Amino acid sequence: MKQIKEKHSLAMRWCHWVNFPILIIMIWSGMLIYWANDEYKITLLGHTCFKFFPEGFYKTFNLVHRLPEGMAFHFLFMWFFILNGIFYVGYTLVSGEWRELVPQKKSFKEAWLVLLHDLHIRKMAPPQKKYNAAQRIAYTAIIIMGIGSAITGIAIYKPAQFNYLVWLCGGYHLTRVLHFALTLGYVFFFVIHIVQVTLAGWKNFSSAVTGFEVIDDNSKPTIKKAHDQEKS
Repeated sequence: MKQIKEKHSLAMRWCHWVNFPILIIMIWSGMLIYWANDEYKITLLGHTCFKFFPEGFYKTFNLVHRLPEGMAFHFLFMWFFILNGIFYVGYTLVSGEWRELVPQKKSFKEAWLVLLHDLHIRKMAPPQKKYNAAQRIAYTAIIIMGIGSAITGIAIYKPAQFNYLVWLCGGYHLTRVLHFALTLGYVFFFVIHIVQVTLAGWKNFSSAVTGFEVIDDNSKPTIKKAHDQEKS
């Protein structure tokens, strides 16, 4: 017998889908700004071994000589990013959904088992509720990253007015390095997230849009049965 079950609340879906284009715009406008002071690279004995973005990259994606445009977009959508983050964290706290998101003591061990299952090395995934252990860690990490981006971004935006934030981050140069590293983290998260959604299939994706999923009770194994299958 099939039944429709609510999986994601409207508030969670709103924050998720609003945050996606905001982050895309933030990363794009951040690249326009970064072009003006492209200093991060790996050097060895005075020789540049690796540069994050070669000149051809900037020209291909038309990122050159657009610093004012980048700053205008970046510092405008920064506030939408912060407000959306505040609303999301506030909702999870008030609704109690933080219990489904925060990692548990066993989450780090189980996350490894989830990875082995995703790589088809392990037959059964560990038992889960709404989110598995890897998702708990990833979604909590992205919230912490968002807070870090907001703090470092404001510190870079107004280093004189928010000098205490600059000091807290270890100085202006380190603040900029942290902000850059967090941006790379978002890109990495995007890639992994999209791959995971693709592997999970259309049913999982549609539930993130509609908020509901169709469950077949007859084919849904219980947690105890999953444990028994794993032991055998």
